Amino acid sequence: MKNLLFIGDVVGKSGCEFLAEKLPKIKRDYKIDITVVNAENSAQGNGITHYSAESIIKAGADVLTTGNHAFRQKNDLDIFDRDYIIRPANYPDGAGIGKGICILDMGAYSVAVINLMGTVYLDPLDNPFSKIDDILENTDIKNIFVDFHAEATSEKKAMGYYLAGKVTGVLGTHTHVQTADETIIDSHTAYITDVGMTGVEKSCLGVEIKPAVDRLRFRIPVKFREASGACFMCGVVVSFDEKTGRAYEIKSIVIR
Repeated sequence: MKNLLFIGDVVGKSGCEFLAEKLPKIKRDYKIDITVVNAENSAQGNGITHYSAESIIKAGADVLTTGNHAFRQKNDLDIFDRDYIIRPANYPDGAGIGKGICILDMGAYSVAVINLMGTVYLDPLDNPFSKIDDILENTDIKNIFVDFHAEATSEKKAMGYYLAGKVTGVLGTHTHVQTADETIIDSHTAYITDVGMTGVEKSCLGVEIKPAVDRLRFRIPVKFREASGACFMCGVVVSFDEKTGRAYEIKSIVIR
C-alpha cells in the first residue's frame, strides 16, 4: 500500500512559504510516498516561475501540475521543459510548450500523473474526455492520477464517473474551495470535486477581499493583489495498491 499526497492550488509567495513550512511534517505524519502540488497560481500575479517552482520542489513536491494560468509568466515558459512540471494535456496539438503527463519510476512500480483542463466556462481546449481516452489507450501503467482543472462541478463529476475503474484518482482543482464529497467510486477510483487551495485563508481565493468585492459589485476593472494574513493548506491523501492501481481510501486534510 502506498500513499499519494495531492496539495491544492498554491497561491503566491505566502502559499509557497506556508507549504515549505508544513509539508515535511505532513509527509512524515501520513507516510507519503509521492507528493503532487498544483502550482499554477504560485507566482506573483498567477502562473508559475522558476522561483516559485523551485520553492515548491525544495519543500518536497515530486510533480507540479498547472491549469488555465500555466502560461501566464511568459518569461518562464522554458520551465515546462522539466519532466516533473506539466500543463493540461488537452492543449491542441502544435502548442509546442510542455506536456500533459509525468511518469514517475518508483522502482518496483510506476505512477502516471496526468493534467487535464475542463472546457465548461474555460478556454475551448480539445475535449478532455477524448484526450484522456487517447492517453489511456497508449499506457499500461496501473497507477494513474488525474488533476482535472475545471470550473464546473458537473464536468468534474462527469469525469470522475467516466474514469471510474480506469484510473486510481480524479482530483479536481481550480475553484480553490475544498469540497466535502471525497469518495472511492466503484471500489477503485479516488475522487474529490476540488482539493482546495494553499494560501491566505481570509481572502477571496487567495487575493485581497475588497478588490474582489468591488469587481463583482461595481463591474469595474480592479487590480487583484495577493492577500496577507494567516494561511491554510488543503489537500487529500490517497492510499492505493501499487500493484493493481486500486485506491482504498481518500482522506481530505486542512492544515492551519
